[in-house]
Amino acid sequence: MPSSPVHNRRADARRSRAAILDAALRVLDARPDASLETIAGAAGVTRQTVYAHFPSRERLLLAVADRITEEVAAVMDAADPHTGPAADALLRLLDAAGRAARRHPALLRQISTLLVGPQADRDRHTPIADRISAVLRRGRQTGEFDDRLPLDWLVAVTIGLAHTAGEEQDTGRLSAPEAEHALRTSVLRVLGAATGEGALPGPGGHRAGEPRERPEE
Repeated sequence: MPSSPVHNRRADARRSRAAILDAALRVLDARPDASLETIAGAAGVTRQTVYAHFPSRERLLLAVADRITEEVAAVMDAADPHTGPAADALLRLLDAAGRAARRHPALLRQISTLLVGPQADRDRHTPIADRISAVLRRGRQTGEFDDRLPLDWLVAVTIGLAHTAGEEQDTGRLSAPEAEHALRTSVLRVLGAATGEGALPGPGGHRAGEPRERPEE
């Protein structure tokens, strides 16, 4: 049965939108001040088509931010977060996410200047937060991570530390190995887990990363 004109138009619109986002990722990373007309040319569409999908540069950047989030989530899934000790899985997730984000440094700097509300910012981080939360929950269940602080708080702290490590590296205050070491050590200490240099003493004198004995009722 032949496709309807409406179905064809919708398919064309989806292809145009995807082409615009792909072009924006390429162009704005190389030329942060590139115009929407330049992006339209790189996407093989007219400027009017760009404006039909994204009425402003800000709307385009927000859509690009969502695309980058999708990329980061995909590489986090590919890091096999469901296997091995939770601490190792978490470090794999952070490493994968950091490498994916560093593919678009100029774009991320632009996106960071956009004024969005706290809820919109949380919503954008939800795919990343959900994946980190799942690993932290597993680590708490196995006793690898301290379970006395709220899970959502620990997820937010982990994401915040990852952002800080990236900023320190981007500004040159820390080298890439220094930023990676600082992030890994800080996150695992916050969680009460073992660091790469060996287990740290945790509350009550136990070795972090070892299962905790529950207090007797």
